[in-house]
Amino acid sequence: MSTSNIPEGTKSPQPAGVSTGRSTRRKIWLPILAVVLITVVIVALVRKHKPASQAGENPLATPNIRTATVHRGNIGEYIEALGTVTPLATVNLYSQVNGEVVAVHYVEGQMVHKGDPLIDIDPRPYEAQLQEYQGQLERDEAVLKQAEIDLARYREAAAQDAVARQTFEDQEQTVEQDRGTVKNDLGQVEYGKVQLSYCHLTSPISGRVGLRLVDPGNVVFSGGSSPIVVITQLQPITVVFNVAEDYLDQLRSAVTHREALPVDAFDRAQLKRLATGKLLTLDNQVDTSTGTIRFRGQFDNADLALFPNQFVNARLLVQTLQGQLLVPAAAVQHNGVDAFVYVVRQGSVHLQPVKEVATEGDDAAVSGLHDGDAVAVTGFDKIQDGTRIAVLSTQTAANGAPSESASGAVSQ
Repeated sequence: MSTSNIPEGTKSPQPAGVSTGRSTRRKIWLPILAVVLITVVIVALVRKHKPASQAGENPLATPNIRTATVHRGNIGEYIEALGTVTPLATVNLYSQVNGEVVAVHYVEGQMVHKGDPLIDIDPRPYEAQLQEYQGQLERDEAVLKQAEIDLARYREAAAQDAVARQTFEDQEQTVEQDRGTVKNDLGQVEYGKVQLSYCHLTSPISGRVGLRLVDPGNVVFSGGSSPIVVITQLQPITVVFNVAEDYLDQLRSAVTHREALPVDAFDRAQLKRLATGKLLTLDNQVDTSTGTIRFRGQFDNADLALFPNQFVNARLLVQTLQGQLLVPAAAVQHNGVDAFVYVVRQGSVHLQPVKEVATEGDDAAVSGLHDGDAVAVTGFDKIQDGTRIAVLSTQTAANGAPSESASGAVSQ
């Protein structure tokens, strides 16, 4: 078809689908852009008008801490050392005769008293032997008596020159020989009684019997290397602990005058006090390999809380310090070898160097503070010298319970 046939003023036709695609994309992107703009505006408004109550989420906000009030009181000065529970007596009983065990009178782990029967060994051979010794004694006593009668006759005859002097003197020596024989027989009888007593073993001390080592029917032998019964004394009991020789000057007076210094025994974690006793004595020389001296404390152990060979932490009270400035031990911080606390003044904490005098449990005695000062006991990871703080609670005593104050109140 010729183009000359197209009416004048008519536009040339466009390709199909071009204008339709462009309008569709505009319809899709316009709503998305509107949503994005609205979201940005809302976020900006929320951040601008964020509630003041959420300001605590800011890491730069004022930290909340707990404090304690410094006060005066008494505190003990202690020496602490690792110790071992040591019985005053541990007896290993061995058989002193040969024979068969016929009876065992104790139960494993039983508490026994001095003189209680423990084990019986067949006594019949030793009873027979004793009877033999006694018979020999009776025979020799009769021979001695006969010799003494003859001696009396010879003495009368010799006085009248009826017998030779030599015969009289020989009879005197015969009597002396018979007396020696009788004395020997007496010793044999006593020996037989002792041997017979070894067939009945009794407890030489009061204490606890260990696990059973022999049963009825076992044969035991004199001079065996293994004990047949072990008894350990538990009441009273002692704790042996090593103390550095540097403390001897502090303890010299108390040891010289035999003062009963208090000793506490704690478990290995130092959380539970097992028993309280007194210092009994100390060794007579310093161990040159460790530079320590051994001390022995005695405990009644009424509740059997201390067990032989148990490891404990011993704490010896050297003296009681009067009128010291006391703070919770948690308040004392260390920077190398130096100690310090954070003192609260005018709503801020200030680093104050102190010197530790003594520590007892949760309390510490320090110098460098004043009675009534408030010191921080928590929040050390959030504060430094000059930090503004808010006080959650205050302890009225170093070892007292905290009394709650208004949350967020600033300490003055």
